[in-house]
Amino acid sequence: MPWTREQMAARAAKELRDGFYVNLGIGIPTLVANFIPPGMEVVLQSENGMLGMGPFPYEGEEDPDLINAGKQTITELEMSSYFSSSDSFGMIRGGHIDLSVLGALEVAENGDLANWMVPGKMVKGMGGAMDLVAGVRRVVVVMEHNSKDGAPKFKPRCDLPLTGANCVDMLITDLAVFERPDRKSPFKLLELAPGVSVDDIRARTSARFTQ
Repeated sequence: MPWTREQMAARAAKELRDGFYVNLGIGIPTLVANFIPPGMEVVLQSENGMLGMGPFPYEGEEDPDLINAGKQTITELEMSSYFSSSDSFGMIRGGHIDLSVLGALEVAENGDLANWMVPGKMVKGMGGAMDLVAGVRRVVVVMEHNSKDGAPKFKPRCDLPLTGANCVDMLITDLAVFERPDRKSPFKLLELAPGVSVDDIRARTSARFTQ
């Protein structure tokens, strides 16, 4: 049985460590904030100039001036701080963010990532993903294992325009978890969703991986 979006986010949250500065991409990655373990101090950073983001607001308590990089309304904490987006990207490019959790359109077996555009479709902008994959110490990708038409999204090479080359350290899908110890090694299958077999993964994956 495939993992739900919430279960995928909860699995990604297991990669958090106390004291980490973390950037969460739009989509499923934003849900990771709901699964930070109790007692663990994790500081969430947003490319649009906020450090120390709070949880999503309750309905009716939204402040339109408090948004994350994905334009979602958020809340502030006592320790929250604000600054220009240039300072925010300085943090990212300077290697001060420990972990980024991003969504993806495609991931290649060598760690290439495509997540910012589909040619021919409207593109609002590349956002901060290109800086994140280049400047953050560890990149975890969360995505559906297959596209709506059933095509593999974990594949030998990305067909869509790249966000970054050889930058993905862990891949979490609704079917499985893959990881590599370094960026010279192949991805290894670590975990399977309940009821999913290795044969299922091989049938729905075109990328090469180890067990």
